[in-house]
Amino acid sequence: MGTPGTGTPRAGGGAPHESDPSCAVAHGDVPPDAADRTLVAVFASPVADHLLRYGADLGYRTFLVDPDKDRAGATDLPPLDGAADVVVTDHHRPELGPVLRDVLTQPVRWVGVMGNPRHPAPHIPALTELGVPAADIARVHRPIGLNIGSRTPAEIAIAALAGLIADRNGRPGGFEF
Repeated sequence: MGTPGTGTPRAGGGAPHESDPSCAVAHGDVPPDAADRTLVAVFASPVADHLLRYGADLGYRTFLVDPDKDRAGATDLPPLDGAADVVVTDHHRPELGPVLRDVLTQPVRWVGVMGNPRHPAPHIPALTELGVPAADIARVHRPIGLNIGSRTPAEIAIAALAGLIADRNGRPGGFEF
């Protein structure tokens, strides 16, 4: 294995340590990607709190969208573009269909609804009832995130963000490099 800072190749014949861009990032020598990435958490929840906090750390502009304006920090759905990722954090809310319908009218990069894949997907009948075309309904991912056995709101947020990062970078997620 190569020694950091010596210019010797890494195990497996990779690039010398100091010329490997991933090492520069790991050592904090490269600022986070400042691309105009947007993360929208739909519906205030403990998962949304963590998504927005960690998303900001990852360089996303973050928004909490909730029809209930009494929820702290909630806004209306902003105009979104192809750099926006939208995560619905509560699939039991009665506003699920209308909010998703409005999201799907915009050219968002990714949209997903949190939920257990062993249970019926409530967004499908909600969107169908509103006349949303099947092709648009098919854009909605469920479940969200990488399968890491998440049990807490923080773990669910980490899994969701890891899945978004993997998807954005064209990677499958997991341990294959």
